[in-house]
Amino acid sequence: MAARSAPSCHLRLEWVYGYRGHQCRNNLYYTAAKEIVYFVAGVGVVYSPREHRQKFYRGHSDDIISLALHPERVLVATGQVGKEPYICIWDSYTVQTISVLKDVHTHGVACLAFDLDGQRLVSVGLDSKNAVCIWDWKRGKMLSMAPGHTDRIFDISWDLYQPNKLVSCGVKHIKFWSLCGNALTPKRGVFGKTGDLQTILCLACARDELTYSGALNGDIYVWKGINLIRTIQGAHTAGIFSMNACEEGFATGGRDGCIRLWDLTFKPITVIDLREADQGYKGLSVRSVCWRGDHILVGTQDSEIFEIVVHERNKPFLIMQGHCDGELWALAVHPTKPLAVTGSDDRSVRIWSLVDHALIARCNMEEPIRSAAVNVDGIHLALGMKDGSFTVLRVRDMTEVVHIKDRKEAIHELKYSPDGTYLAVGCNDSSVDIYGVAQRYKKFGECVGSLSFITHLDWSSDSRYLQTNDGNGKRLFYRMPGGKEVANKEEIKGVHWASWTCVSGLEVNGIWPKYSDVNDINSVDGNYIGQVLVTADDYGIIKLFRYPCLRKGAKFKKYIGHSAHVTNVRWSHDYQWVISIGGADHSVFQWKFIPERKLKDALHIAPQESLADSNSDESDSDLSDVPELDSEIEQETQLTYRRQVYKEDLPQLKEQYKEKQKSGTSKRRERAPGNSIRLHFVHGYRGYDCRSNLFYTQTGEIVYHVAAVGVVYNRQQNTQRFYLGHDDDILCLAMHPVRELVATGQVGRDPSIHIWDTETTKPLSILKGYHQYGVCAVDFSADGRRLASAGLDDGHTVVLWDWKRGERLSATRGSKDKIFVVKMNPYVPDKLMTAGIKHIKFWRRAGGGLIGRKGYVGTLGKNETMMSAVYGWTEEMAFSGTSTGDVCIWRDIFLVKTVKAHDGPVFSMHALEKGFVTGGKDGVVALWDDSFERCLKTYAIKRAALAPGSKGLLLEDNPSIRAISLGHGHILVGTKNGEILEVDKSGPITLLVQGHMEGEVWGLATHPYLPICATVSDDKTLRIWDLSPSHCMLAVRKLKKGGRCCCFSPDGKALAVGLNDGSFLMANADTLEDLVSFHHRKDIISDIRFSPGSGKYLAVASHDSFIDIYNVMSSKRVGICKGATSYITHVDWDIRGKLLQVNTGAKEQLFFEAPRGKKQTVPSGEAEKIVWASWTSVLGLCCEGIWPVIGEVMDITASCLTSDKTVLATGDDLGFVKLFRYPAKGKFGKFKRYVAHSTHVTNVRWTYDDSMLVTLGGADMSLMVWTNEMEGYREKRPCDSEESDIDSEEDGGYDSDVTRENEISYTIRALSTNIRPMFGIKPHLQQKEPSTDERPPVSRAPPQPEKLQTNNVGKKKRPIEDLVLELVFGYRGRDCRNNVHYLNDGDDIIYHTASVGILHNVATGTQSFYQEHNDDILCLTVNQHPKFINIVATGQVGDSADMSATAPSVHIWDAVNKQTLSILRCYHSKGVCSVSFSATGKLLLSVGLDPEHTVTIWRWQEGARIASRAGHSQRIFVAEFRPDSDSQFVSVGVKHVKFWTLAGRALLSKKGLLSALEDARMQTMLAVAFGANNLTFTGTVSGDVCVWKDHVLCRIVARAHNGPVFAMYTTLRDGLIVTGGKERPSKEGGAVKLWDQELRRCRAFRLETGQASDCVRSVCRGKGKILVGTRNAEIIEVGEKNAACNVLVNGHVDGPVWGLATHPSRDFFLSAAEDGTVRLWDIADRKMLNKVNLGHAARTVCYSPEGDMVAIGMKNGEFIILLVSSLKIWGKKRDRRCAIHDIRFSPDSRFLAVGSSENSVDFYDLTLGPTLNRISYCKDIPSFVIQMDFSADGRHLQVSTGCYKRHVYEVPSGKHLMDQAAIDRITWATWTSVLGDEVMGIWSRHAEKADVNCACVSHSGISLVTGDDFGMVKLFDFPCPEKFAKHKRFLGHSPHVTNIRFTSGDRHVISAGGDDCSLFVWKCVHMPH
Repeated sequence: MAARSAPSCHLRLEWVYGYRGHQCRNNLYYTAAKEIVYFVAGVGVVYSPREHRQKFYRGHSDDIISLALHPERVLVATGQVGKEPYICIWDSYTVQTISVLKDVHTHGVACLAFDLDGQRLVSVGLDSKNAVCIWDWKRGKMLSMAPGHTDRIFDISWDLYQPNKLVSCGVKHIKFWSLCGNALTPKRGVFGKTGDLQTILCLACARDELTYSGALNGDIYVWKGINLIRTIQGAHTAGIFSMNACEEGFATGGRDGCIRLWDLTFKPITVIDLREADQGYKGLSVRSVCWRGDHILVGTQDSEIFEIVVHERNKPFLIMQGHCDGELWALAVHPTKPLAVTGSDDRSVRIWSLVDHALIARCNMEEPIRSAAVNVDGIHLALGMKDGSFTVLRVRDMTEVVHIKDRKEAIHELKYSPDGTYLAVGCNDSSVDIYGVAQRYKKFGECVGSLSFITHLDWSSDSRYLQTNDGNGKRLFYRMPGGKEVANKEEIKGVHWASWTCVSGLEVNGIWPKYSDVNDINSVDGNYIGQVLVTADDYGIIKLFRYPCLRKGAKFKKYIGHSAHVTNVRWSHDYQWVISIGGADHSVFQWKFIPERKLKDALHIAPQESLADSNSDESDSDLSDVPELDSEIEQETQLTYRRQVYKEDLPQLKEQYKEKQKSGTSKRRERAPGNSIRLHFVHGYRGYDCRSNLFYTQTGEIVYHVAAVGVVYNRQQNTQRFYLGHDDDILCLAMHPVRELVATGQVGRDPSIHIWDTETTKPLSILKGYHQYGVCAVDFSADGRRLASAGLDDGHTVVLWDWKRGERLSATRGSKDKIFVVKMNPYVPDKLMTAGIKHIKFWRRAGGGLIGRKGYVGTLGKNETMMSAVYGWTEEMAFSGTSTGDVCIWRDIFLVKTVKAHDGPVFSMHALEKGFVTGGKDGVVALWDDSFERCLKTYAIKRAALAPGSKGLLLEDNPSIRAISLGHGHILVGTKNGEILEVDKSGPITLLVQGHMEGEVWGLATHPYLPICATVSDDKTLRIWDLSPSHCMLAVRKLKKGGRCCCFSPDGKALAVGLNDGSFLMANADTLEDLVSFHHRKDIISDIRFSPGSGKYLAVASHDSFIDIYNVMSSKRVGICKGATSYITHVDWDIRGKLLQVNTGAKEQLFFEAPRGKKQTVPSGEAEKIVWASWTSVLGLCCEGIWPVIGEVMDITASCLTSDKTVLATGDDLGFVKLFRYPAKGKFGKFKRYVAHSTHVTNVRWTYDDSMLVTLGGADMSLMVWTNEMEGYREKRPCDSEESDIDSEEDGGYDSDVTRENEISYTIRALSTNIRPMFGIKPHLQQKEPSTDERPPVSRAPPQPEKLQTNNVGKKKRPIEDLVLELVFGYRGRDCRNNVHYLNDGDDIIYHTASVGILHNVATGTQSFYQEHNDDILCLTVNQHPKFINIVATGQVGDSADMSATAPSVHIWDAVNKQTLSILRCYHSKGVCSVSFSATGKLLLSVGLDPEHTVTIWRWQEGARIASRAGHSQRIFVAEFRPDSDSQFVSVGVKHVKFWTLAGRALLSKKGLLSALEDARMQTMLAVAFGANNLTFTGTVSGDVCVWKDHVLCRIVARAHNGPVFAMYTTLRDGLIVTGGKERPSKEGGAVKLWDQELRRCRAFRLETGQASDCVRSVCRGKGKILVGTRNAEIIEVGEKNAACNVLVNGHVDGPVWGLATHPSRDFFLSAAEDGTVRLWDIADRKMLNKVNLGHAARTVCYSPEGDMVAIGMKNGEFIILLVSSLKIWGKKRDRRCAIHDIRFSPDSRFLAVGSSENSVDFYDLTLGPTLNRISYCKDIPSFVIQMDFSADGRHLQVSTGCYKRHVYEVPSGKHLMDQAAIDRITWATWTSVLGDEVMGIWSRHAEKADVNCACVSHSGISLVTGDDFGMVKLFDFPCPEKFAKHKRFLGHSPHVTNIRFTSGDRHVISAGGDDCSLFVWKCVHMPH
């Protein structure tokens, strides 16, 4: 019996010897109290040198590897390793946990750092991406996360001088991070030429953007911004592991064993070399330094801690030491003194004083030590070595006695005999040798019985026997000293063992778990006196058992602290202490033993709180002394709420099955029926497995739940209101303290908790995302702000929520057993308790975690199962009701006493103003005083006490009470039988609501002419219910068996009931007395039916697959229907009573003739014509449409047709009630669907007059009554969903622009590939041929000519040092919308192109830019709230949503000063296509391009994501908040419009309902606008505008535009609405229209653009002006009064813009593009001067040297020459069929060179006039021509080609020039080639897939700009022959910069975009002279 309970003594950790120096750094600090904080193994240690005392923090479950100190130096953060590692923030003074941060990192937490004011913490993970996370640690909330680096990160620090900046460093990198919103963006440090790229180990930030970092080679690198500015070489001679900043300066420590101190500017102060100091040694390596005032702390690799006083720096003081390398296995205790000896693989043996807590001796050996023993007299110390030898030392001076090597393998165990004469030595080669001590250790014998290595030895007290354990778990005995094995076990029986350290043997059976065959227990040691046994195992756990413990699976107490293997454990000689040693953590733990008698005084050392339970007594021994669980609780614990299919799975399942079903759905399907039903009344209350779920509201109504419905019952009017937001069983309900709100939790894969208002039954917040399977308990805090919930997952997670914001505050695993109650402490909002099976726990919040302590029972009892709990009158007092009927009274966590309260479990208890009320299984309600001393009054629930006004009948006396609530002078009681009663204080009881009891309900029948129905259930009752307004149970009768079906006779007099045992009976329908009964079948009777008319026959169907037909009058069986292969499910008679229609479980539809039962075959065509008396069948053509797409996993259980044969109601396995039009032919009919039942709907029936539908829930035992609302009868109320399982095939309309936008795929820059079809080897990878004439170093040859003819020769050349964006011509209108807005009262407009946001001044045309996006902007919106003036949000393209820098993001910025206010990295992979601000301006809505088209809501100022949800399966184009709301918004897209509501963290959506209008069909919606009174307008692809009231379509404005309505704008000040669409200009029509608020009248505006049709993409309305953005990249301002148009912005319509030419002398330039236009731009006036439409795509353009002519090359091979003055064509020619890629005038204007993709260059002589005959061409060009340049003298032409080769040709002969020397001497007139040695440096390392597309050398000849496929413009020096030359890069373009040019005088650079069709004008900044 003894081993059944844990021992009642206790261990307390007293001292830890060691410090973790290996693999960790910067982990040693002074706290504010001048204590020293560090860690070892899994324990945080706070050491006070003054008092020589240690405190321990033990909240971790595995090795701690990182530590950070809060700036105020009291709090400490530590991070651990593990599969789910967490971070603890704890108080170094009290060593209590303050906060826990978890659920983010994996593998481990490598670095931690607090910011300047200590509010935020940064952590780095050990996962493959080395994730960097930023936490608001007090709230336990992650603010931001990003992948850190591909390799290890060693250190991270906040910049203490700049807000929101951090620096991290590690393997070969340093990164400078900035935090904005939720986005962490890194910039890599640039090592440049100043230092080598190498691993950086530590860092410290200083003022003025300076960062100091320690490198692997011992240098200190100094950074300014992101650039390395200088290095301090040789600061240390090896890696610098630690750097610590303090007020005086910096301290660094390195691998060379030196500490250096530096002042604040990093000038050296002093060096301390620890290797030379007193305690120093060779190889000392510093891992951590901390400098405070005149003290320095140093931690070393070898687990020592030194303290150095600065002015006595050569005398470091050693304050802690421990073992270091390898594993620690050897442990022995001195036989007479308080000393312990340890020996380790670091070859040292150490002796520790257990009293002084200090190392008193140390000796280094030759070999690693694996075992140790001290002789009885304490003189000799024997050490077993890893190499098989052993050494004996004298303890007093550590001198060697002998060294013997007889074996080759490690000596794992040795022990002296109790009489001191022998030493037994156990070796890994399976033998034990016996040596004689006095004989100088001569070998006396050996024991060789084992087959495996020896693990443990013990001597008998008389030294005559030895027992051994080996690796196989065998226990053997030997006679001493000879070593002969004892075969006869009898001989051993009486032996008394001197010590017990063996792990196998009868006495220690109990240390092994019951069913385990593992050998993970490394060591045990028995304490005979205290009768306790201590064990050490591989999981870092020390356990205490009673000794002896004989039965397997004994109870124990456990202690954690060691991280992994505890290799050895021993009692000290006087049993005061336990010493344990850790293998890998090198630590020695000293535990104080507190025996039982002292425990009473030690109660103040309440069980150490810890996240892992530290004083567990869990174990698996037979629980025979635990009382049997009560049957009801037993039943409940076995309930599983898991479902095969959850409703959440439906969308995916549908998608899967849709694929298979693609073919069969072409027929046009019936519309959904016009009728709808509304839930009217529910009979039932969920009491059988829920407790305390019944309350009074503020107004005296009653709120409870049943099935998936929250019910608010008004007892005066006997009516119910419903909350229908749940979609599965509700399991718990809690009342808000204000009593107007309730919280309900449900079953689900990701179950949700809804907080809703009992008055309006609207949800205020929905919480989900943290529980699994279901939420079984909820409770509000006393202030109503927080909510606690417990889940049904395996760990029974407990979560604390801020429910209004929908945020999870904290979470933890609650218990391994089921939790029944969670209660929040009414006095301290951070405390709560949970109670359930065999436990009660008290929790307090710590940041993101909760810390729990088990209730401490002590000697008062056992851990009982708790069913209810409540807090008392102070925060310390709590009461809980047990499963045995007691009430336990708790103070803090201690049980004070128990009071007997009920017979059987106490299921419910509540606190009153003064006192308590309890209810139990015994059916008694008891009132108590406020301390549970006296029971004041009891009420028994009995039928006799029922008051006359009751709505029903009590089934039995004293039903089990599951819920009690007090209020309004009454006691409200809920019973297990599903009854709700109201008990008056004076005694009478009124029954208010009731339903069936536990068991499935299947049988349902409605009366032929009265509003009543009958039900029969597995609970063995038959009940009659009144459906008229009195809503009550009229009669009930108990049956001897449960029943499955029932039926009224046609005259309503008789009621037939089929039972589960195969019998059936007929009863009088009024009195329910038996008329007659039969028992012919063995299996369940599944359906029973009277024939129509007189009811002459009765058909009885059973699961035996037969239908018996009885004659009712004669009571005889007259026929049997045979032939069904499976059980019968449904039976119907035809109207004549001659034919039966039957459904079976095998989905057969059969027909039988009555009364004989002959099987008939009726062709399906005929079956339709038969008139049936009733229709309950689910098979056949008439109801093919009721089967869903996922029919394979979901059955339809019931159906019923109205008597007018128009509407078919069905019920199915998922709890849906659906209405279909009858007949439902064709697959997948359209339906209306209603959710209220939770799982199977077992039966549905219409009443006799079709006015009501009655439905039964199988498992939820509820009877629901719905009223039928006919088509004409429609109140304006939220209508039900109309759905169908397959979207209609009708497309939503077609328009080329819409299709293009829908199908466009956005690539991110980093992944862009080459725009030209280049082939061959890239220039930087080509092998150079050795040049023939290598010139001698000093050459007499003439100097090399200039590479380039320069125009400004006279001036001193000034290189260009920077480019600044000055102008952008372009606007992204082709595939983006609503992206042009007014700012500053219409003075400025804001829009975007490429990746640049542009603020454009209307009056002056000047522009300023937002350039922080790193990829294309797709959407833009402006915050309309006056508090956020000029705030803009823009969303960009991105890659996968991994939160890295290339992830899609939204930037929120100030349009005036271009400051970024927040960056939101989002989970919309691919990109963000729509953004919108809410009415208050605080929330932002974003929509993604990911496959789910996710919709997300942000609190943008904090960067917090509030809610996110999949939006629609197809593209969403726009989503906008209602202008007056922060919670309602509308999304529109491909065949979709949805109306959304934000509730807490949840997004609820309703699809737009078309049914109100005939023939309305869902079109593709493109735009949205809003009107008053919840009106919404959506623009469609057909040009109509739909008008919605709430979410119902109420009218259509037909043909508002002729083409798609792309843009709509709601003016906030007057409510007028602007629409923009695609129109051909006509007299009355216009592409822009201004409408009144209701969209009834409008005024049209024409855009005078001269286009054939106008396509408007964006509209906005300012003061008297309308701003329009068009598909043609124009932005036009239209005056409202005079309709005058003013074009503000022009751009190319389609790209790429290939052609670019700058005027030789003026600030003009030309561009030519795919859109068939050549445009002339004026930089000074910032506008387009002219545009020529060519009718074909243009590819290239060039000015003549004088600027009087322009040559244009076309895509079709033609080229044209225009005169600039008149724009007349001077000549044109087409000699080629493919595109002309480049065209050039020679410098003397004589020749024209035309290069094409036909691998050719043609020469034309212009002096011969406009006939343009070709005079010659260049031969053998290897590929298509990219660029051409003439030489300055016009004699040569260089040609770059598509195979990365550059050729030079003579002009005009076209001869190929091969002589390299000659080529090198040519001076070029221009240089635009991307090939050639002179520009080798422009090719980057990253150009595998992408190319440099264009280049241009400045007129000064010393600068070079390039454009590439990544959209970058780069500035180089010219020439740049070295590979990978240095450059500056300028971002802004989308992928593919196609061309680039300098303007005259090098004043500007123009770059042309491929994807973005935009022209960027950059101003050149020249270096000063």
